[in-house]
Amino acid sequence: MDTAGAVNITLHSVAGGHGTWGSLGAGASGGPYVVSERHSVLVVTGCNVQATLVGDLVGNVITGCSSFCSIYDTWSSAVTKYDGEACSGIGCCETPIPIGWPSYGVRFTWQDPNHESDSKLPVAVRVAERGWLDSASTMLLNYSSGDSSCRMPIPVVLGFALDSKPVVLQGVATSGCPKDVSRSACRSSLGSCRNVTGHYRSGYVCHCHDGYQGNPYIVGGCQDIDGCALPVSCYGECTNTDGGYLCRCPSGARGDPRIKDGCVKSSLGLSVGIGISSGAGFLLMVLATIFVAQKLKHRRAKLLRPKFFRKNRGYLLQKLVSQKADISERMIAPLMEMEKATNNFDKAREIGGGVHGIVYKGIMSDLHVVAIKKSKVTVQREIDEFVNEVAILSQINHRNVVKLFGCCLETEVPLLVYEFISNGTLHHHLHVEHTETLLAWVDRLRIATETARALAYLHSAVSIPVVHRDIKSQNILLDGTLVAKVSDFGASRCMPVGQTGDATVIQGTFGYLYPMYYYSGKLTEKSDVYSFGVLLMELLTREKPCSYRSFEEKSLAIYFTTLLTTSNLVCVLDPQVVVEGGKDVEAIAMLAAACVRMEGDHRPTMRKVEMTLESLQLHHENAVICDMDAPSYAVVTEGTSMEKVSRQYSLEEEYLLSSRYPR
Repeated sequence: MDTAGAVNITLHSVAGGHGTWGSLGAGASGGPYVVSERHSVLVVTGCNVQATLVGDLVGNVITGCSSFCSIYDTWSSAVTKYDGEACSGIGCCETPIPIGWPSYGVRFTWQDPNHESDSKLPVAVRVAERGWLDSASTMLLNYSSGDSSCRMPIPVVLGFALDSKPVVLQGVATSGCPKDVSRSACRSSLGSCRNVTGHYRSGYVCHCHDGYQGNPYIVGGCQDIDGCALPVSCYGECTNTDGGYLCRCPSGARGDPRIKDGCVKSSLGLSVGIGISSGAGFLLMVLATIFVAQKLKHRRAKLLRPKFFRKNRGYLLQKLVSQKADISERMIAPLMEMEKATNNFDKAREIGGGVHGIVYKGIMSDLHVVAIKKSKVTVQREIDEFVNEVAILSQINHRNVVKLFGCCLETEVPLLVYEFISNGTLHHHLHVEHTETLLAWVDRLRIATETARALAYLHSAVSIPVVHRDIKSQNILLDGTLVAKVSDFGASRCMPVGQTGDATVIQGTFGYLYPMYYYSGKLTEKSDVYSFGVLLMELLTREKPCSYRSFEEKSLAIYFTTLLTTSNLVCVLDPQVVVEGGKDVEAIAMLAAACVRMEGDHRPTMRKVEMTLESLQLHHENAVICDMDAPSYAVVTEGTSMEKVSRQYSLEEEYLLSSRYPR
């Protein structure tokens, strides 16, 4: 707790001197009282003097300040300068007391050895309550130095603590709230104990809880404060509660009752009327906004259709598709039909996707089920690939190539409409978890034959040969009777007869591309032959070429060929193939190895691959594709030469050899 006392210290000495400031009744060494550090200051008045407080007569310096007067100024001018300002050093100085002690030693020093201004102001050193000098300074500074009336009482704020014990330098204070509550001096049930620790002493004090006031040292000493009686606490209806109060606006009014005029009267009928009117107006505004937005949307879409048609290379597509206008007009479908077929491209209608776009299942107005491909157009090259795919598929009519029904160019994202293939991809059937759905050997052989037939058609039967460039199990679709359909011609390129493949942007899928393609970028029909060879290995092993790695860190193609030449192929074959395939397995394995030779000229054409597979189908048990006198050689030839499948090279030698041959 805080208390007040009155102390006045006045020193007169030519040489300076020492003095003391004593606490209440306990002397310099004890007692529960110390100077409050937060509420007390040291005040010094006089001309050219300095005063310092120390912890005791020989202790450390606590604080101090100096007061000066100019020898050329009269005191009246000094008072004018001081009036209304802080006591900052002209005739008076004031400084906080950072460490509260029960008593202090005072050291006083004259700063002017000639003492020319000693008589201008009364010299005094005081410990006083903070702010006291603001009201008393004019009176004090006008007292003559010999006037005894300057020894007036001065308020001092002292701190009080129970069980007060001095803090020593060698240890820490252990005094505080007793662990045994019955031994505490705090008696009120609405009060509590709080530890007090200062620079000089430690102890504890009692205080009432928030919302209560009184004497916590006696039973029942803390009483509830009537919050409603506090000034400016509530401007509405106030209800006092234990430790607080409730403040509400009167009935029929609303607002903030804690501020003046914060509660405003309201009319229920008026509020309801305003609410209904506002709601009706808001509804009309929303409907009008929707109507205008729909009109603007339709108008904008109508204006954007020619822009999108040009951006999506519509005029180029018309030239690529056919010289006959009726064919191109028949292939171009309106956007409204696409949105209706896919339920506005609902995510639930997605049936697949890849690097070239997302595929949706759609139902056309004539109830035909179709697959609608929404291409990605983040870069112009993908738009060119879209146009390229339309141009290629419009010229192709083959049982084992997915049929293109039409396209839509009226949106920013161009669309393709295919026949719907219901049975998923070959990749799904090969790598599905459930064994009862695995493909039988006869189906795998037939799917391989049909895929080879489609590629041979693309390479040699169309007016301008087409290189697919992305043959993989994900792009082989299967219908309800497991008939193979080659799809996804987004990466395909037309290759005029006799033209050598130029370097192109690397496209395709890792694991299906022959290694030197990454270095040369050369494109020929033999690129598809290599990918088809990997596809045959995938049919035989049920391993994924894009992620397969052997213990020797070899790809599926290299590891498969190595096992074939060492007669250990059974290590990687699918057990179902070993049981059902019989002698055909070795023939298919040799054909696959021939297709993945590093030298492009040594690979067979897709036409020869097709003929070999068809021979195996027609003579499922007796067909022979190997020379019986030399079983380690493949009969699939290129021109009039025969190449041993068993010939092995290191990867470095293969790359060197590959650089001499076109891909």
